[in-house]
Amino acid sequence: MDNVNKIKSDPRLRKFDEKTTFWELLRYKYLTFYFFKRVCWAIFRLVLLIGISYVVLFPYIAKIAGSFMSREDFVDVMVKLIPKYPTLDTYKAIINDNEYFKALFNTTTLSLLCGVAQMLTCAVVGYGLSKFKFKGRNIIFLLVILTMIVPHQTLQLSMFMRFRYFDILGIVRFFKGGGIQVFGHNIKNISPGVAGFFEKINILPDEIKLFKYTEYVRGVAKPAWKVTMKVTSDGINLINTYIPMILLSLGGLAFKNGLYIFMLRQFFNGVPDALEESAYIDGSGTFRTFLTIILPLSIPMMVTVFLFAFCWQWTDDFYTEMFFTSSKIVLMPDIVDIPSSLKTDYAGQNMYYAAIRNTCGLCIILPLVILYAFCQRFLVQGIEQSGLAN
Repeated sequence: MDNVNKIKSDPRLRKFDEKTTFWELLRYKYLTFYFFKRVCWAIFRLVLLIGISYVVLFPYIAKIAGSFMSREDFVDVMVKLIPKYPTLDTYKAIINDNEYFKALFNTTTLSLLCGVAQMLTCAVVGYGLSKFKFKGRNIIFLLVILTMIVPHQTLQLSMFMRFRYFDILGIVRFFKGGGIQVFGHNIKNISPGVAGFFEKINILPDEIKLFKYTEYVRGVAKPAWKVTMKVTSDGINLINTYIPMILLSLGGLAFKNGLYIFMLRQFFNGVPDALEESAYIDGSGTFRTFLTIILPLSIPMMVTVFLFAFCWQWTDDFYTEMFFTSSKIVLMPDIVDIPSSLKTDYAGQNMYYAAIRNTCGLCIILPLVILYAFCQRFLVQGIEQSGLAN
């Protein structure tokens, strides 16, 4: 009786009276073209969802399965996806031979510094373009957006030479005894007396050393420095330091700064002007209002920008290969290599080496997956408030 009442609650079945049997109601409801169409559409959606999920997830499943395979599994034609002899030798070799934890520390430090620098710089620029009215504001915003379409390769040589011989307005050249450059000519070359005068101004050291630590070589303790920058009359050599990446982040020339400024500008456009006006009435200045009212409101958006900047820097291999030429500085892209203990020569060598490189990629993205798991709430809120998703 309950089933009859349940079916009768359907508006399409109200024409039946109390004498209608349950089987008649059941046949009317389920043995119809409408119900058949709904079932077919549900099956089609399910099959489509399974197919798309397979296409998207299968490469990751294959990579994860291959990372646990041994050498014997790659020559066994019966092994397709599930390892027959599972092992952790690939992970152990990557950690030990490729200096994984050293790369993890260096990349985390660099990504944190660049992420914070880009987040703060883009927040200030985005706030200024959103709230301040001045001539040329739209043109400046257009130029900021256009930076996203400029290929980084076109700036590679100029940026490398700029940081290989870093000098601002000839200050380093002057205090290193190199004279003053005027219209392509050096005043130092006017006469020997002038040259001698500039040589006496040489007050800068030949090397700038930072972050001293103790290094043990064959059991003997020797002083060493984490950062060593050579200083010449041409400038300071900043290659193999974090300084070029930090300066690019602060100067707005780093990865996707135009996108971050756009996201923050869209968010600040949605902040009511009444909040700032109330603060100004209470005597708060522009900087204090931005620091105490606007920034706390924009925490989800700031976290989103930081995560984007952090992830892009984490997987970057363009700037890192250009600015870090020394083998002493190991970053995450540098671990994508065949560990020395796993180098071999046998029938399945190519597939085995491909699986090792895939495992290196998994080791690179694993910290990002963990980071996203903890910050996904802020990421979703930030994207919703940025104007990228409506």
